[in-house]
Amino acid sequence: MLQEIQLRVLPQVAADSDRLREYIADEKGIAMSALKGVRILKRSVDARQRTIYVNMKVRLYINELPTDDAYVHTEYPDVSDKPQVVVVGAGPGGLFAALRLIELGLRPIVLERGKDVHERKKDLAAISRTQQVDGESNYCFGEGGAGAYSDGKLYTRSKKRGNTEKILNVFCQHGASTAILADAHPHIGTDRLPQVIEAMRNTIIKSGGEVHFQTKMTRLIIGHSPWSIDHSSADEVIGVMAEEIISGQCPAANEKEFFGPVILATGHSARDVYRYLNEAKVEIEPKGIAVGVRLEHPSQLIDQIQYHRKEGRGQWLPAAEYSFVTQVDGRGVYSFCMCPGGFVIPAATGPEQVVVNGMSPANRGTQWSNSGMVVEIRPEDVEGDDALCVMRYQENLERLCWQQANMKQTAPSQRMADFVNNRLSADLPRSSYAPGLVASPLHFWMPGSVASRLQQGFRQFGRQAHGFLTNEAILIGVETRTSSPVRIIRNAETLQHVRLQGLFPCGEGAGYAGGIVSAGVDGERCAEMCAAWMDKKR
Repeated sequence: MLQEIQLRVLPQVAADSDRLREYIADEKGIAMSALKGVRILKRSVDARQRTIYVNMKVRLYINELPTDDAYVHTEYPDVSDKPQVVVVGAGPGGLFAALRLIELGLRPIVLERGKDVHERKKDLAAISRTQQVDGESNYCFGEGGAGAYSDGKLYTRSKKRGNTEKILNVFCQHGASTAILADAHPHIGTDRLPQVIEAMRNTIIKSGGEVHFQTKMTRLIIGHSPWSIDHSSADEVIGVMAEEIISGQCPAANEKEFFGPVILATGHSARDVYRYLNEAKVEIEPKGIAVGVRLEHPSQLIDQIQYHRKEGRGQWLPAAEYSFVTQVDGRGVYSFCMCPGGFVIPAATGPEQVVVNGMSPANRGTQWSNSGMVVEIRPEDVEGDDALCVMRYQENLERLCWQQANMKQTAPSQRMADFVNNRLSADLPRSSYAPGLVASPLHFWMPGSVASRLQQGFRQFGRQAHGFLTNEAILIGVETRTSSPVRIIRNAETLQHVRLQGLFPCGEGAGYAGGIVSAGVDGERCAEMCAAWMDKKR
């Protein structure tokens, strides 16, 4: 017999499977010999009161052994001889689009400008050593996209857009812990996600698809579709031109053509793609973003604040998270991408940029906790009214930060209370940011509208959480890649570009997602719309 029940237990019970089983048997009057299995379906920590509890939904297997899988399995058929679709970008949007295409009987050809996850890791390690960024292989470009080495958080509010549970199950099928199906804020971990991504790539190849690394799209091919019986429209994307990036060779000498309708999932930092689209008169528009800093506290302090006790998380609780939001002078100020027990990382994608982001390993076990602390920026807040005006604002702030960082990947930093009180920090505490920090008056050189709103926001957050506003915490500049500064305009129903048939702008880079899961959902939706469109034309 199967039975699902709600529980509210102490952390030490929730963390020990044997104790949890004993607790359930005692509470429900079930003999231990009859309770053959317990599966956790949902789990969240309730730290609102002094006594902390873990809320759980569990499935009991009474007098029968668990025989069902912990996740829903997806079948991927052989599509070697099927019509092909070009997927530009191997981030979550592109990978999930490719897998969904296979489910639907189409052959994905995935083009990724960066390297595979293992080769990419070497280039990331070199940033701290050389103070240089590889423009094609970095924390944003490469297999897995910006999420592969920047935490792997899977929490999303975009549940109305598609099947978020499907995304989590596909991750589990490719090696992620099934805990992500239960946790309120699921998280794979930067140390484990690359192996999951590699397994997804292997599924694509095993099913007959292709994945090309160091292959950068340079332009769309527009013409008459070779697979269509209707040649009435010339405004149709039938493929892409791309160049192989081979060290020591001219890229133009290695140009290739790839044919098929195009799912464009290039991520939020592919500025060359935005410039190309703008010059080619492909309809795009500026989109609001948020900019600010990475705020780093000692993780023990955040644990003490959030769990309301001196011992912090103790032996049984996870590293504490927080979420803050307020309004200052008509703009949102909020925490973003909180990484408990994590690191601050260099996320630039080219020369003359300093950009920071956050990540954490699966165990969230470092001595620091960080989050983006950002201010809402709308298109009307920046100079210019063209499609790339917000992107230029982003670039200018990153260049200014690079100048403050002595033109290296060291990052300008300031203690939190000093920033709020307009004081230069005489020294800086030890930090997780590997390239190094340089003391800098962020309150002085950051845009006034951003700095003043952050200062007011920090005061508000300090009132909400006693001890949060402290000089034990540091600000590290700048956080600018919260989302795409451009939206590629598409039809809300068909997900195709408003004018170019056969082009499906996808995911975070197109301006329609805000994280790993929402990008995956959008990738699946674009694959479904592409398949439906191709079916109508055949």
